[in-house]
Amino acid sequence: MPKIVNLSLVRKQKARADKRAEADANAARHGRTKAQKALEKAQADKARRDLDRHAKE
Repeated sequence: MPKIVNLSLVRKQKARADKRAEADANAARHGRTKAQKALEKAQADKARRDLDRHAKE
């Protein structure tokens, strides 16, 4: 015999799990420290400078 469940509780649990997953994804995407952001910016600037130096005129 199947287990009886309250559908509104199941929906709320699913919504919480979805929100938690979205929050984790956002934290991974945007949750960087100031030092990490500065390092990535410095690396991008260096890569751009290196490409500019090797460009043909």
